[in-house]
Amino acid sequence: MGTMRTGRRLLSVSGGVHRLTAAVRRRGRPDDGPGRAHVFRPARPPGSRPKAFARAGAAAVLVVGALAGATVTAATARADTSGPCDIYAAGGTPCVAAHSTTRALYASYNGPLYQVRRASDNTTRNIGVLSAGGYADAAAQDSFCSGTTCLITIVYDQSGRGNHLTQAPGGGAAGGPDNLANATAAPTTVGGHKAYGVFVAPGTGYRNNHTNGIATGDNPEGMYAIFDGTHYNGGCCFDYGNAETDSNDDGNGTMEAIYFGNIKVWGYGAGNGPWIMADLENGLFSGVNQHYNANDPSISHRYTTAVVKGGPNHWAIRGGNAQSGGLSTFYDGPRPNVSGYNPMRKQGAIILGIGGDNSKGAQGTFYEGVMTSGYPSDATENAVQANITAAGYSNSSSGTGTGALHAVGAGKCLDVPNSSTTAGTQLQIWDCSGAANQTWTHTSSDQLTVYGGSGQMCLDAYGNQTSAGTKVVMWPCSGGANQQWRLNSDGTVTGVQSGLCLDVTGASTANGALAELWSCNGQSNQQWNLN
Repeated sequence: MGTMRTGRRLLSVSGGVHRLTAAVRRRGRPDDGPGRAHVFRPARPPGSRPKAFARAGAAAVLVVGALAGATVTAATARADTSGPCDIYAAGGTPCVAAHSTTRALYASYNGPLYQVRRASDNTTRNIGVLSAGGYADAAAQDSFCSGTTCLITIVYDQSGRGNHLTQAPGGGAAGGPDNLANATAAPTTVGGHKAYGVFVAPGTGYRNNHTNGIATGDNPEGMYAIFDGTHYNGGCCFDYGNAETDSNDDGNGTMEAIYFGNIKVWGYGAGNGPWIMADLENGLFSGVNQHYNANDPSISHRYTTAVVKGGPNHWAIRGGNAQSGGLSTFYDGPRPNVSGYNPMRKQGAIILGIGGDNSKGAQGTFYEGVMTSGYPSDATENAVQANITAAGYSNSSSGTGTGALHAVGAGKCLDVPNSSTTAGTQLQIWDCSGAANQTWTHTSSDQLTVYGGSGQMCLDAYGNQTSAGTKVVMWPCSGGANQQWRLNSDGTVTGVQSGLCLDVTGASTANGALAELWSCNGQSNQQWNLN
């Protein structure tokens, strides 16, 4: 997606408010990377040549089940011997791009998933899988990045076509190159193994304008992605999929990508969002027109499966919970009834985290996604969803853990204003950045700490107060009951001393809204997720 048209003037929706805020308010953030990263484009990831034969064998085994409408139970049972791309191949719609920082997407894949670069010496390292077809070797990243910070420089294509994602260059909507993702900002667990997703803060983006095998023109394709359903905003545009090869808005129908967020400038769905929609350029579509589709629901599962597929005058949106259950269809019908979308004029670039013209005001988190050649059947996608749920994505909301504390209702993060170190600073919510002032650790003694080391502070109910409206501040850790917090399975964070809920004042979704204690009421402004 690119720009919003109002009369004769083009207004960028890449987040003017974000840029103004950044200019006015300097905040503690991790290294955004140098002006331009060294772009390494290997023709084929290591270990990809032999996998064609193994994938073919896996595909042959799956053909009968997948094409005959295999049940979720059957697909789940073989999830450990096949990957999503094996299932797509069995359905006659093979992957032409396969990206994941968490796991292999083919049963035989044994190459690198992504590359990181550490700040201390600018050295890079490929992060692979623990075994063929397995999960990411997060321990290798942790060891390599110990004592410094790391950025994700490449997300490798597992299909063997070389469609790797690297730092996005500048485009028509916003200059570049874009920022790279903090490699540790989106920790997760898959199949009981630690892994990391791609945390896209506003200004972050990946792209490949020189692809191999991606659909062009009106040719059919499919795609899915797994996103963090609690990390989104109304900026343009958190996308994954097919885009322009020149990083410009080339007109209606020159894109076909999955969008996730709650912007309402173009199409939108039921409720307040976020919604899965299709970015077809100059419009985010929830259905056949550029406006409202009541059948496209707000969907915010912690791990959300998002699907878009399109062919000649036919396209669909599907989605579901990546941890359990099947897919639902939110739209399945003809192309939009607006000039320029039938036939489509897709160009075949791939984007992640940005719009087609490099609009980069959005935020989100990506774990895995693929693009296919051909229009996948619902049965094939259902089998892929069963494989996804069997993979075991999770992030425990109890026990210990370190990460961003997401305010689910606002799509933002609990934040220490201006990276302050002053005791008594009242906490707020702000666009998630992965910075130290938004990184919280829930300890075995139920404290929520920030900063760490000699500068460690604790989340604190100010003055030991236990009444609704008590300020929630940062204070030196004392071990007191007013600094003990329970992270509950229903998403609430409650003070051990008061029994009250951590609350965003007035249910605001704006940057700078303050945190306080309030009587638990089940509303979204009291829902939190430690990621």
